[in-house]
Amino acid sequence: MDIIQHSIAVGKYLVSPLIRHQDDGNFAASVSIRSGHGSGMHDRVMRFTPRFASHAAAVGYAIDQGLGWVRERNAPLALPCAG
Repeated sequence: MDIIQHSIAVGKYLVSPLIRHQDDGNFAASVSIRSGHGSGMHDRVMRFTPRFASHAAAVGYAIDQGLGWVRERNAPLALPCAG
């Protein structure tokens, strides 16, 4: 497995793709999303089903998925319309 090479800090989160070379020559993608420090640290790891022909494609997918997860949690809440 690749050690975290392309980590991206986004606010309180650290998004880190984890790529594994498979026996069939393809690459599997996972992403770690870390927040907090010390005993208050949380680490969410998501593993993805698609396999990729290149390492770069797997890294790109993992980063996109991780950043999407972060964006969902940081999106402004929609307020109900007064009408």
